[in-house]
Amino acid sequence: MFLYLAVTLLQVWSTGRSDHPSPVDAIVVMGAAQYDGRPSPQLQARLDHVVELWNDGLAPMVIVTGGKRPGDRFTESESSRRYLVDAGVPDRAIVGEDEGSSSWESLTNVAERADEWGVRSVVLVSDPFHSLRIRLMAEELGLVAHTSATDTSPVRGWAAAREHFTEAAGVAVGRIVGFSTLESWIG
Repeated sequence: MFLYLAVTLLQVWSTGRSDHPSPVDAIVVMGAAQYDGRPSPQLQARLDHVVELWNDGLAPMVIVTGGKRPGDRFTESESSRRYLVDAGVPDRAIVGEDEGSSSWESLTNVAERADEWGVRSVVLVSDPFHSLRIRLMAEELGLVAHTSATDTSPVRGWAAAREHFTEAAGVAVGRIVGFSTLESWIG
């Protein structure tokens, strides 16, 4: 059991440091907190990375994800779209998933609309510690998924280490029971 968790932790760490340079159908940015329409520093780091990937010509489309919490005026998806447009990504190239309140829900919604959007292969953008779990989720949902994590995440030091351990536990359990089942347990 210890060896399984240690290997999973190593995989979480290494996936967060890998990058997918080949063209895909869409870049999917995972949502994070927004403050009255302004991306949080964590979401902004992800979006800045999306702009880099967009400018490199990695994909013809960007999918922004994330709903809103009770009392919010804006969704994470709306905040992301606005930020990306202001950064030079054409509005016509951005589509949104604005219902998800978790990574699983957002990726499920993306997978359900993938045919409508003409999407089969994606590169998922998030924080390094989050990359392996979201890639495995997307694959479970039928997408050809790759990752490209931001290297400017404000989550650093002990907070990042804690997130790596948490994600490793989630990946370890999700691989055994499936991420759909895991989501139903913790959802």
